[in-house]
Amino acid sequence: MPSPPSHSGPAIHWIGSGLASGPGIVALASKWGQITVWDMTLERAKALQKHIATGATLTTRQLNLDNQASRIGFCSSLNPGDVIVSMLPAAFHVQMAKIALSSNCHMVTSSYLTDDMLSLNDTAMAKGLSLVNEVGLDPGIDHLLTHMLIDAAHKAGVLGKGYAIDFISYCGGFPVANTPFTYKFSWTPLGVLTALTNPATMIKNGTEHTVHKAWHEITELSLNGEIFEAYANRNSLPYIKEYGLGEENNLRTFIRGTLRLSGWKQAWQDIFTTLENADPAELKILSDQLWQDHQYQDAEQDRVVLHVALSATSLDGEIWQASLSLDTTGSGWRSAMANCVSLTVAEAANALMASRLPSGVQSAPHDIAEARAWLKGLKRNGIEITAENIDFGV
Repeated sequence: MPSPPSHSGPAIHWIGSGLASGPGIVALASKWGQITVWDMTLERAKALQKHIATGATLTTRQLNLDNQASRIGFCSSLNPGDVIVSMLPAAFHVQMAKIALSSNCHMVTSSYLTDDMLSLNDTAMAKGLSLVNEVGLDPGIDHLLTHMLIDAAHKAGVLGKGYAIDFISYCGGFPVANTPFTYKFSWTPLGVLTALTNPATMIKNGTEHTVHKAWHEITELSLNGEIFEAYANRNSLPYIKEYGLGEENNLRTFIRGTLRLSGWKQAWQDIFTTLENADPAELKILSDQLWQDHQYQDAEQDRVVLHVALSATSLDGEIWQASLSLDTTGSGWRSAMANCVSLTVAEAANALMASRLPSGVQSAPHDIAEARAWLKGLKRNGIEITAENIDFGV
């Protein structure tokens, strides 16, 4: 590995060194020659030292946001133009964004945009700062691939014609070696359990459709001859405009959802029964038990599958269709999930370090050249995208 360049510009501060952080930390330290990793415990961050490029510096420092002295110490280390990467639980992102703004720093997070984060847009714009969200796997890579598909559809002349438009985006992570449970957890199961209890809204058969709990409506999806179980996730509707399909008057299908291995619905029946009426305390107990029973072992391989597809059917039945997919595996600190999440976060940090992103609160880039640059960066780190009926230049 070549030595990184010497760097005297903005610093990178990566907050949180959990299971989905390692590859991004190593990639940024090796590229820019420096990174500071902040966490309440530092053992996992220190273990990454041996993986970074010769000559690069990985500094580890403790941070507890609930402790005023610790928080002040963190803030005093920030300089204008620095890049903060928040890999904290989603509830802490707005707090970290406010610290970034007060210190004239940029911020990156892989989590979904929230109204509270969007409320900081005017301040970020006025200060010329970028608060970048939704740049992990899902949301993140799925956005990049979708923007590429929409661009290809525009170039093919199939949008804005009244054609029937069908769009799906499904993503999932699971063990390579299947088990009767069909699933293992990369981090606390509580987030997975909570998400399952939320309603999901989509466009189905040309009309708005809501499923009140994920397991109430599970479909099968065949990819390369393999059958997966799929369900809609969250509210897909805001992404219609986000993806540039808001003017389509014949939008037949628009679903963003989750993939699981075949047999998942049957294997999780008892969990679904519990979730129907569980209170927060019961959810926490169930989460702790699932983490004990179904977490990845140290060298166990995991797998991530993402599939994004768009089709346009003309009035005379002619169909234009294209898709972009990834199917990748990994293990240990370079698990497939960690690679996909943290290396995409690292691409966002790279773009900020190179002053390529606009000011304000934003999600993954819409600009095709920028999206392509990120996908090329992911490819250099082993994340390959498979294309069908689209030449997207990566």
